[in-house]
Amino acid sequence: MSGFAKGFGVTFSHMFKPKVTVDYPERPPKLQPRYHGRHVLNRHPDGLEKCIGCELCAWACPADAIYVEGAENTEAERYSPGERYAKTYQINYARCIFCGLCVEACPTRSLTMSNEYELARDDRRDLIFTKEELLAPLNEGMEQPPHPMRLGDSEKDYYGSGPTNPGASEGAEFSLSEMLAETKKGAEQ
Repeated sequence: MSGFAKGFGVTFSHMFKPKVTVDYPERPPKLQPRYHGRHVLNRHPDGLEKCIGCELCAWACPADAIYVEGAENTEAERYSPGERYAKTYQINYARCIFCGLCVEACPTRSLTMSNEYELARDDRRDLIFTKEELLAPLNEGMEQPPHPMRLGDSEKDYYGSGPTNPGASEGAEFSLSEMLAETKKGAEQ
């Protein structure tokens, strides 16, 4: 009988405490600016990809969640300012532990992590994000690669101007849903 009374005592003590329920779908929580969410492959201000296909992110990943296949740029088809670009880039979010080691390993600051955390899918195969899903959207003034280099004649011109002209790495801290809402709001105006 005393166990029965103890159990109801715990229940009654919690009945009158304030609720801590979050109204999630209507009001998503505000995340910290350095939250590690979905990855973003950034672009230069002219639209060329920052990723040079070096595969260092894949080597640094402790969960073996990243697959990169590099290819050579040609003058006819240029995707990045360097000699190489990432022909195939995939991140398996069923394996990713969101540690950020891939971001630290990236020599060109091509890979960053956004605040997007809504990655649930119905099928495990949908958790493998491809290069097209990871690439930052084209901003105004950017051109879809492949195209010639527009910011200079060498890769030094691109990587030397990075701190003053970051390209599409700005805005990577926002989620995809926030970017789509901003785009929709801009289209309505």
